[in-house]
Order: sequence, then C-alpha cells, then structure tokens
Amino acid sequence: MTSNPFTSGGADYAAHRPTYPAQLAAALAGAAPARRLAVDVGCGSGQLSVLLAEHFDAVDAYDPSDSQLSGAEAHPRVRYAVAPAESLPAADGAADLITAAQAAHWFDRPRFYAEVKRIAAAGAVLALITYDNPVGDEAALAPFRALYEALDPWWRPERRDVEAGYKTFDFPFEEFELDVDPIRRDWDYAAMAAYVQTWSALRYAKAAGEDALIARHLNDAEAAWGPGRKVVEWPIAMRIGRVS
Repeated sequence: MTSNPFTSGGADYAAHRPTYPAQLAAALAGAAPARRLAVDVGCGSGQLSVLLAEHFDAVDAYDPSDSQLSGAEAHPRVRYAVAPAESLPAADGAADLITAAQAAHWFDRPRFYAEVKRIAAAGAVLALITYDNPVGDEAALAPFRALYEALDPWWRPERRDVEAGYKTFDFPFEEFELDVDPIRRDWDYAAMAAYVQTWSALRYAKAAGEDALIARHLNDAEAAWGPGRKVVEWPIAMRIGRVS
C-alpha cells in the first residue's frame, strides 16, 4: 500500500467525516450474487462496513491502521482486523462483495486486484467508491474551495485520482454502472469546519506551520456560512465490476 496519511487521527475521522447513505449498501447488496460475506477493504472507521452488515450474514472489515479501527463502530456482524489491501486474511473464494470506500487510491492496485480475484466467490462484485468536494450553497462553500486550492502544495498526488472519480484507474473487471444517492448532510458551520480538519493536506499544512493561512480561510468561511444550517452533498463516484 502507498504510504497512507490516515495512520493516525482515527477518532476525528470517525466523528467528522460524512457517512454513506444506506441506499449505497442496499444497491451494492442487490448487485452481489449472494449475501453471505462482504469484505470491506481500507474500511477506516467502518462507515460502510456497518451499513453492509444490514444486508450480509457477515462483513470482514480490514484497515492497515490501528488508529482508524480504534474509532470503528461495533456491529455484531462486522469483524474488524488490521490488514493491508494487498494481503487480506480472507479465505479463497469466500467474498460475494468486495468494497473499498475512499481508500483505493492508496492501494498498490495490481496486488490488490490479485487479492480480489483470490477471495472472490463466483460472480462476486468489486466496488471502488469515492467522493470529491461537496456541493451546495455556492457562496457558503466558496471559501472552503479556496482553502482546498491553497492547500495544493500539501495534497498528495493520489488526490488527483479522487478528483477524477477513479476514472484514471486500470480496472480489469467486467464493469457496469449502478445509480446511488449522494451523501447528504444538513450541517452548521462547526460541522463543516470539523470535516475540513480531517483533510490530510490540512494536517500536513499545520505540521508545516501554516496555521495562519488555515485560520484566514476558515475565518472567511465562517463569515460566508453564517449562523444557520445548510444542505451539503457529496456525489459518489464508483468503479464497479463483476469479478470473473
């Protein structure tokens, strides 16, 4: 796996990242050939894992970071374990669905794809899921976009894959499309600012002593947002295919 900036800060990630819509898990389960086992790779704090557990007998959820798993939500049908995407402790031919949500851009994908083929049951589905910057009230979000652009020196190259909706990836599977709802939240400024604090580039910029730059943009953002709540959406992009 490529060096991942989320080896720490798992509690903040779990608390402040937007969670996926339940309809996403339902749609993925509907595409799977059976509902015995889903494997969620790079599961982070288990946001998607627990949703999948409502549709599968069991979910094996793997992440390379102890910190991320320490903030994961418990569920009786989810089994969390520390493991990289390129070496999964899953049985051959066991998984009806394999997912990677906001994680596949960190993987050594040829090695991960080899693992996918090894653990996939007949007709299994692989879904690589990502979301980019939020959309909504343009005036309120403009200062956050300005901060995103100001952080350009600290964004890792993998961020470009997210911006492209993973269309840059080689994807050697029988690909198909699946319509899914966007992530949607009704947030005040504090919730939006807390989400921004989980950006890897912002954490790198802080470590580089750029607190004044960050504060300036966040002050602009707070003024533009105002005291009320606003609906914010993150459209979901997927590469989804059947493993043959």
